[in-house]
Amino acid sequence: MKNLQFDFTVNKENKTIHVTREFAAPVDLVWDAWTKPEILDEWWAPKPWKTKTQKMDFREGGFWLYTMNGPNGEEFWNKNEYQKIVRQKNFSGLDYFCDKNGKRNEEFPTSRWSNVFRESEDTTTVIVTRQYEKLEDLEKNIAMGFKEGFTMALENLDQYIEAKFKLSEQNKTSNKARVCTYLNFDGKTEEAFLFYKKVFKTEFVGNGIQRFGDIPQDANHPPVAENVKKMILHVELPITGGHILMGTDAPKEMGFTVTQGNNMHICIQPETRAEAKRIFDELSAGGSITMPMADMFFGSYFGEFTDQYGINWMINFQNK
Repeated sequence: MKNLQFDFTVNKENKTIHVTREFAAPVDLVWDAWTKPEILDEWWAPKPWKTKTQKMDFREGGFWLYTMNGPNGEEFWNKNEYQKIVRQKNFSGLDYFCDKNGKRNEEFPTSRWSNVFRESEDTTTVIVTRQYEKLEDLEKNIAMGFKEGFTMALENLDQYIEAKFKLSEQNKTSNKARVCTYLNFDGKTEEAFLFYKKVFKTEFVGNGIQRFGDIPQDANHPPVAENVKKMILHVELPITGGHILMGTDAPKEMGFTVTQGNNMHICIQPETRAEAKRIFDELSAGGSITMPMADMFFGSYFGEFTDQYGINWMINFQNK
């Protein structure tokens, strides 16, 4: 993976903290990670702390009420008030500690947040500005470990993004076109594929069963949770007529939610990049794009969408 930009600066004269952070993902995925409570709960708190959303109403005039829960039973209530939102461009508002009813705790600093999202060819940069009313509020927040905690949280988000893309990685050995069916499970991929293997009397191909625990350790990312390591990252099984079933577990610990309707995709693997783009553009017309076509760090030109008839598709061209 390329080195991703991370700048953290403090301007005491203007009483501000500036954070510039680059992520290896398209803007829609990064935006969702900052604005959907089920994903925020998975990365916002530095380990071993956990975030738990109590209520979220992401709109101008809305708010996010959540708790930060520590390993020894600690619980701190926090609230974000959303003041301005431009979808996939920026949002801003106020952030402060509070009680369970959302009433501000005046003993702790209040800050004004501004998050700006900028997409380039294969990455998205988030520019965070946090401004305080008084210099002592800024200094108090720094002393409380804001830089260290926020840095760890952003590394959690890196892990979520990397896992999201690895779920789409294929074992394709050539550029010959093929059509596959991609299945997601909430922890039952191995059970399901052993069943399919028995029924169709075939063998797993490529690298066989790959688990989340097989992901190489990266000093820049937090380790994979123990209960996730045994889950299936990727598996391929020929069934009949040359058709391939692919599968993966979608751990809730990494922000995924599996429901009937989003747990199966038709995966098209064209022979050329141009054909991949043509199919994506024409087939997604009138539908809902969840991941625009883009070059991924693992070598694929990949996109994902639901067409106008509610069918889920993946388009994946992988250079070999």
